[in-house]
Amino acid sequence: MSEDLIIKHCSPTLAGLKTANLFTCVYTQKEEIERYARDFNRRFSCKGVKMHPLDFGKTRALIYVFRPTRLEKDLSASQAKSILASMGYRSFEYKTCLRRLKSRVEKCPDFPHEIGLFLGYPPEDVRGFILHKGNCCKCCGCWKVYGDEEKAVREFAKYKKCTDIYYSKWLSGTPINKLVVKNSTERKYLSWKIQQ
Repeated sequence: MSEDLIIKHCSPTLAGLKTANLFTCVYTQKEEIERYARDFNRRFSCKGVKMHPLDFGKTRALIYVFRPTRLEKDLSASQAKSILASMGYRSFEYKTCLRRLKSRVEKCPDFPHEIGLFLGYPPEDVRGFILHKGNCCKCCGCWKVYGDEEKAVREFAKYKKCTDIYYSKWLSGTPINKLVVKNSTERKYLSWKIQQ
């Protein structure tokens, strides 16, 4: 797995602006992906970021990069709990929820739409997507919006700018460990740079 993919697809999470990102990567051996994820977690869990392979297809793996503390908070919101309960989740502790999500990704014929909650999407947008089957949204960006359109558009722009800045820095030689932020001071500095 290349760091290029992680930077292209997960910059908002690395920057502490978003709960999680998801991407696919080509692989030849499952063990190779699992080894990379263990190494990533060893390097970055101290900064509050983890990697979890969600599914292995024949040639592609579905990779989830997330901030556990943010995920725990997102999944504890009452509207998120309601959606998860309707999908058969019985516990709302993030590790248990991740195991259930992984099982649903592997076994469900359709992609489990509650995954939006695991990516930090607003619960009203996840609920709207499920109820309307992906139709009739107000706008579409990183996700389909059914709730606060103005706020979502601002978030989409912030995530894009973050990704552009991170990718440019990575191409100019900044190592990934310098791009993963840990604390609020680092996030405040980064947020200031991104919102300019």
